[in-house]
Amino acid sequence: MASPSLRQLDIFAQMVASGSIALCARDLGVSVDQVARDLASLELRLGYRLFDDLSGKARLTPAGRKTAEAMTLLSADDPESWSQGKAQETDAGGAAEQPPRPNAQEQRQSIVLAAPAPVFGRFQEALAAFEAANEDVAITLDLTIHLADEAAAALDAGRVDIAYFYALGEAAHLPSRYGWSEQINLYAGKDHPLARRDSVSPDDLAITPMLMMEPPNPLRRIIDTALAREGIRTGDPVLETDNMFDIMTILREGAGCFAAFGPLARDLGRLGGIGRLALERPLPAVEVRQARRADGQGGSAVDALAEFLFL
Repeated sequence: MASPSLRQLDIFAQMVASGSIALCARDLGVSVDQVARDLASLELRLGYRLFDDLSGKARLTPAGRKTAEAMTLLSADDPESWSQGKAQETDAGGAAEQPPRPNAQEQRQSIVLAAPAPVFGRFQEALAAFEAANEDVAITLDLTIHLADEAAAALDAGRVDIAYFYALGEAAHLPSRYGWSEQINLYAGKDHPLARRDSVSPDDLAITPMLMMEPPNPLRRIIDTALAREGIRTGDPVLETDNMFDIMTILREGAGCFAAFGPLARDLGRLGGIGRLALERPLPAVEVRQARRADGQGGSAVDALAEFLFL
């Protein structure tokens, strides 16, 4: 996934385990508001909701459940009432041990689909529809792959069957097909000097301090590469962090600009106190591409899913 902070992932894991925001906050020793803020920041990064409602007994959305499965927090055949685990445990020395039942997923063909979490958010409904129409197929997600080199390595090793990834055109070492493009845009607080401009020039950008994700973050890497290819320079970063709550707070204070694309960019544009800069020269777009295993393993089901996601 797109390198959310470890704190946010810990809170998501604890929410899955506890099933309640109040219990989660108590177990972590933080406030309920802090848990809600970190989950909101994580959802902003991913581009989709993880829970239907945080009040009372929190329930995972279908996308949230898939995300938890991808993080190995849940097994794919867990019951829907995922928060009732301890209540259903039997006492020691109680009922006789039952013979193990075959895992439901082992009886179905497994397809491993790799995609950045925001890309998964785009076709989560299509995945659910495909699984519903093909009961003999189980789709497992890998949300750790973002760029072409990562996708190529996973496909060559046979770890995934289909990979979606961010790119700036087709890579010579990885045959793939174009899915769609996501425009990079710059965002700033409403009080930022550039936010008041009718047009922001490349020279303005070259001296504008930036807020950036941490250097290893795949989103940071693809944005940096895209801007460098087009000869677009920005000012030095005043903050490098993967914590979106910190970035949003500083943007609203009018300090620095932030480059984003995809669902993250769209969500930033909807936030109060933050707006998209009117650039004199549009920034480049990032492509989302699809590749499959070259050895043909997986057969017709993999081909059918790959085509279905393009409908």
